[in-house]
Amino acid sequence: MPFCHSQLRAAKPQSEHYPKEINSLGDHIRARRLNLKLLQRQVAEQIGVNAATITNWERNESTPVIHYIPAIVQFLGYDPLPSGDSLPERLRRARRQLGLTQRKMAERLGVDPCTLRDWEAGLHQPTRGSLVAIEPFLQEQGR
Repeated sequence: MPFCHSQLRAAKPQSEHYPKEINSLGDHIRARRLNLKLLQRQVAEQIGVNAATITNWERNESTPVIHYIPAIVQFLGYDPLPSGDSLPERLRRARRQLGLTQRKMAERLGVDPCTLRDWEAGLHQPTRGSLVAIEPFLQEQGR
């Protein structure tokens, strides 16, 4: 109408490929990739995998191996993995952010892998001496 000067504005609808809900690590990767308008092969290059791997993660047909977690977190710009305040939760998060298996993390801490598994499961508490060894890992991941 000639006397009406209003404009309707709305956000552009999201692509049909955009995840409806973000529940998994693959959903986070897909959402970030689409927001950045990147191809799967471009994301694959950044993370250090092949494009088929990105496809499988985004379709939730497979989950990333732990040593890719640091590169995924860097690509996303945040850590989508659950965090917590308890020592077992903080240990699991620190280990995942470092991209280490329980065996490798246990080696770095100088403990048996079963001991670390029990700490992460909340079955046992570390001794004072072990807490001294653990603390630098927890502080590094808190940054």
